[in-house]
Amino acid sequence: MLVLVAPGQGAQTPGYLTPWLDLPGAEEKLRRWSALIDLDLVHYGTEADEDQIRDTAVAQPLLVASALLSARQLFPGDGEITAAVGAVAGHSVGELAAAALAGVLSDDEALRLVRTRGLAMAEAAAVTKTGMAALLGGERDTSVAHLERLGLTPANVNGKTQIVAAGTMEQLAALAEDKPEGVRRVVPLKVAGAFHTHHMAPAVDALAAATKELAPRDPALPYVSNRDGQTVTTGADALARLVGQVANPVRWDLCMETFQDLGATALVELCPGGTLAGLAKRDLPGVTTLALKTPDELDAARTLVAEQSTAAG
Repeated sequence: MLVLVAPGQGAQTPGYLTPWLDLPGAEEKLRRWSALIDLDLVHYGTEADEDQIRDTAVAQPLLVASALLSARQLFPGDGEITAAVGAVAGHSVGELAAAALAGVLSDDEALRLVRTRGLAMAEAAAVTKTGMAALLGGERDTSVAHLERLGLTPANVNGKTQIVAAGTMEQLAALAEDKPEGVRRVVPLKVAGAFHTHHMAPAVDALAAATKELAPRDPALPYVSNRDGQTVTTGADALARLVGQVANPVRWDLCMETFQDLGATALVELCPGGTLAGLAKRDLPGVTTLALKTPDELDAARTLVAEQSTAAG
């Protein structure tokens, strides 16, 4: 069974969309989306520097656009994703791409919603200087308890030994000096705020207002939620979770447990892939992983999809 996943903020690198523009229809699609959300995705994906694409208002639409662009290249025909994929999920902002792939939202709706999300979260992040840092090593429960003592939020629980802390810069500085038992390193992340914490509460209201005109559809295939790793069955529930997740922790560890329970045998991470495939390689032994970084990986991904489809009968 194949799982299709979309990465979250921090996965973007300067120029990463450049090779994708050589594919038929790719640049045209990006330019149409750019006009739709009033953001030059082609420029930011090919020419902008690291600081420019770190901007939350830019990074989030860029990541959703690249995930959808690569998915539509891998599965160009109507209904191909539903026929070949056993489950979809996305990490943080990647969950909006997953919602489109599951049919809860159209691609255009997902892009418009993520544009609102990025702007609202950037505005919320500007109120107080906050950030995020990854804890490498250690044990999950021990680390979570330590973070809470320091007033930090375990904003991303990404696996058995990988947690992302979020809070004020002062709190993060204290963490660097006082690491949880077993944690080897505390690595600051290239993000502009304490996402998935109470600092993002104003963005929840903005996102809720933006969803009032939407009519979400029920997922056409299993859609695994960041909030608790549960499979969501209705469009209304999926949309409500997309709104609430900006101020609540991402439980990617529980998503991976659900992939395992569903019988996952392969996982493909959409562009710009790498992070989630790496987590799966460590925490889902026996599951074949593939990260779509450039179009060069598309042939291997198509082969993997075909093999999984054959094995599923």
